Amino acid sequence: MKLTISRKLLLGYLFMALLTVTAGAYALFNLQKLYQVAYDITAHRFVLLEQSKKLADALVAQESAERRFLILKDPVLEDIFNQRSGEFQAALEKVRRLPVTDTTAQAIDEIDQFHKRLKDLFNEEGRLIRDGRDAEARELSDTASRQSIEAIAKLLRAIQATTDKEINEQMNLVAGQGRTAVNLTLGLGLSSLLLGIVLALLITRSISKPIKQLQQATAMIADGRLDHRIEARRDDEIGALAKSFAHMTQRLRELEALHLDASPLTGLPGNLAIENRINYLLGQKKKFALCQVDLDNFKPFADKYGYAWGSEVIKEVAAVLSGYIHENPATGLFLGHIGGDDYVLIGDPFEVESVCRKLVADFQNRIRRFYSDQDAANGYFIGRDRHGIIREFPLVTVTAALVVDDGTRFADALTMGRAVAELKEYAKTLPGSNYVTEDDVVNHRLAMSNAEQKTLDLEDAL
Repeated sequence: MKLTISRKLLLGYLFMALLTVTAGAYALFNLQKLYQVAYDITAHRFVLLEQSKKLADALVAQESAERRFLILKDPVLEDIFNQRSGEFQAALEKVRRLPVTDTTAQAIDEIDQFHKRLKDLFNEEGRLIRDGRDAEARELSDTASRQSIEAIAKLLRAIQATTDKEINEQMNLVAGQGRTAVNLTLGLGLSSLLLGIVLALLITRSISKPIKQLQQATAMIADGRLDHRIEARRDDEIGALAKSFAHMTQRLRELEALHLDASPLTGLPGNLAIENRINYLLGQKKKFALCQVDLDNFKPFADKYGYAWGSEVIKEVAAVLSGYIHENPATGLFLGHIGGDDYVLIGDPFEVESVCRKLVADFQNRIRRFYSDQDAANGYFIGRDRHGIIREFPLVTVTAALVVDDGTRFADALTMGRAVAELKEYAKTLPGSNYVTEDDVVNHRLAMSNAEQKTLDLEDAL
């Protein structure tokens, strides 16, 4: 058969079509594999890692409740222990339903056994406490209970380490497969370019570019750069994989947030998250407010009513502040828990001040239910001060201090935090529940200066 130009072109196009089909099939095959791996990471590995951290948190909460119960002998702490035990079992059941290795499944069974033993030991400790055998209860806690807790913690750490290793291996596998798919697809595309520049460009545009983006995104995510976004608005496997990557990145951010020192009592972000938030806003050079909220006369209240009841007050204040924020979530206010009875609000100055006004106005009504009827009627309670002297204390009040900056006054979170702490000390000298701003202090000092000047003028006149 004579090879005419048309036949050569036809053969060339057929060859190019073959290369194109081959390249497309290979790319789609690898994309499907990447999609499956990404789905496994997102739906299974990250869930296992998250649940194992919840198990660790619940275990810590149980241990804390047990220790406090041995000291305070408060039945409320038994309820808290049992509640945390239920949370532990619920999280463990979620882990059981995940596809895991035989080693991990065996570890889960051992954790279940140790946890049931821990619960039985706690019940035995409770019985000993009620029988007045405190020493035996403490001995049981320090030996058998401690061994069970340490065994559970060790198994959880092993599960987390194994899961982290599996995630890293799968991420490296995704990166390797992405690079291989990109290299081969580009090679076939360049070969097709000799027979038809237009079709080669279409191939490069429709396949090579998104695969390269996915490969780069995979490498960035493997390096911990979770702020990278993939632009692939498609309804095919590439779009599905891009959505999986976006979901995986979001899950990674959530898991990263779990590593922050969140308060185990309120669940609010702790000091590290607060410091990062302040430094970020200072770097943005936009005006924002930092507000520190503190309870007055809280220690004598907790000494009288018990620290378990005091913890309920701390959680109530956190719930009140969270409720105000949830009323208008679009404001984007940040609520953190420094520790004890100290909280932090960060956000738009007007919104933060609005929350402070509501808190000061509502606080006494919200806190009244935590007093006995007699103390609430009296407007004070009897307690011991730090020197052990019995005296009257005012009911618990709230103090909030608010500092505003746009990144021009304070160099970092430390200096801004020091400024709001100093302002809070001034606010605590005022009676009742209050919130103050720096302008309030300036106006107060100006008024005091004018009063002193008038006094001097009057003395001179006399």
